[in-house]
Amino acid sequence: MEFKVKDLSLAGRGRIQVEWAERHMPVLVKLRDMYSGKRPLEGVRISASLHVTKETAVLVRTLQAWGASVSLAPCNPLSTQDDVAAALVEDGVSVFAWRGMSSDEYFWAIRVVGSRDPDIVMDDGSDLHVTLHEELGDRALKVWGGTEETTTGVIRLRALEKAGRLLYPVIAVNNARTKYLFDNRYGTGQSTVDGILRATNMLLAGKTAVVAGYGWVGRGVAMRLRGMGARVIVTEVDPVRALEAVMDGFEVMPMARAARIGDILVTATGNRDVIRAEHMLEMKDGAILANAGHFNVEVSVEDLERISVSRRTLRPYVEEYVLKNGKRLYLLAEGRLVNLVAAEGHPSEVMDMSFSNQALAVLYIRENRGKLEPRVYDIPPGQDEMVARLKLETMGVEIDELTEEQRRYLESWKA
Repeated sequence: MEFKVKDLSLAGRGRIQVEWAERHMPVLVKLRDMYSGKRPLEGVRISASLHVTKETAVLVRTLQAWGASVSLAPCNPLSTQDDVAAALVEDGVSVFAWRGMSSDEYFWAIRVVGSRDPDIVMDDGSDLHVTLHEELGDRALKVWGGTEETTTGVIRLRALEKAGRLLYPVIAVNNARTKYLFDNRYGTGQSTVDGILRATNMLLAGKTAVVAGYGWVGRGVAMRLRGMGARVIVTEVDPVRALEAVMDGFEVMPMARAARIGDILVTATGNRDVIRAEHMLEMKDGAILANAGHFNVEVSVEDLERISVSRRTLRPYVEEYVLKNGKRLYLLAEGRLVNLVAAEGHPSEVMDMSFSNQALAVLYIRENRGKLEPRVYDIPPGQDEMVARLKLETMGVEIDELTEEQRRYLESWKA
């Protein structure tokens, strides 16, 4: 078995971490048990580009229990938990990931797993999907289908589809309500604040925080920052989302104004150059910059380096930049996902639903091999409700059901 990780001797510690995650991911474990006897993925080769964390390990173990062989690369050079990577290798997974990869090493790992003739491709951000299409087209033509975990990745795949270049069907797992309403909002909201606090150990109460973007991630980050006592300002380009932020009780203004008064600025847009040189030059001395979007392009690190005269590391994942005007700005996690670089990513409880959707989407692709056109699909009808019901069940929560008379009433046009 091929693999490349930092240190196999960390596997024991990694197993304990995975065990902890499994105890808090009851839906995925329940699904594993439901299908493991049938081994519905027997002989299926899966190549995945995902954050190599304890939660991902629970997903991979589930796919293995169903009969699949898995090759795993990271989807971020700095998010791998090395002890988990080692534990997965001992479980028979071909892992090519370690924390602190260079850009070249990261894309090498992507190409390695993409070259292993996958039947199904799982991705978080679509670097693997795009690499298969741009560099490994012969192998992409043999892929049955894929899944995509993030908003950013779905945007890239829809662009491929619009250009007529998408070579296999992809399930947009991100678009599941049991994913984005919980993972994007509550998961990223909490873990982003966690990352900022672990990196800086600063008090949030009384600070002015700027959140760029009011999608589901931005909503969650703004909500949690306000919950910690920060005054929160939202910046947006979408008038409907900006209006929603106003009616949710947040101040809304352009970044050019917000940059002057923010103590902490967090990007969550999925777009590039959201915070640029003209904003940085206007910022307070000591302002903190963090990113909660998938790629490290939202805070323009290139601009920050260009307008700075010096740079030094003050704490793990805290870089101080002294600007030409004498002000100091602090960039967290190199502008990458602060929740996964400076912290551990989303809590296991919320990834339980996201990865249950991933696992079920893989089953759907296997069951519908050759029947799906090469385009981006939402998850199958009824899957959201199934995952939500299982989650409620594991939480000990019961809900009402419609009576037959109520069903008929809702389906009728008559008074």
